[in-house]
Amino acid sequence: MKKLTALRGAAQCLNNEDDIIKQVSIMYDDILSLNNISEDDIVSLQFSVTQDIDAANPAAALRKSGRAKNLALFAVQEAYVKNGLPRVIRCMLHCYMDEGVPLRHVYRNGAEVLRLDRAQNG
Repeated sequence: MKKLTALRGAAQCLNNEDDIIKQVSIMYDDILSLNNISEDDIVSLQFSVTQDIDAANPAAALRKSGRAKNLALFAVQEAYVKNGLPRVIRCMLHCYMDEGVPLRHVYRNGAEVLRLDRAQNG
């Protein structure tokens, strides 16, 4: 039986369109691959960005990469936190997964420090 769940991801990136597209695409692909889900399983995908990321919208960047063409995507600027990790794009992907399957979140490219308990090794 499938259950609605949320998968998390985060990646640091440079503040330029090419790197935003690259990092968002890798994070998205890794979440799908590690959790054995397809776009048909996804309900929605929300992004947040730190205030220093303004070269591209991560939702638009993902679509520009050829992914998520028919998904509900949304992006917001996250609340400023003093001394927070800079240049971070975070995501929360809502999808249907089989019950009891372990969730595999993706923290990469420097964002592993945000959730060492959830970061994947390799």
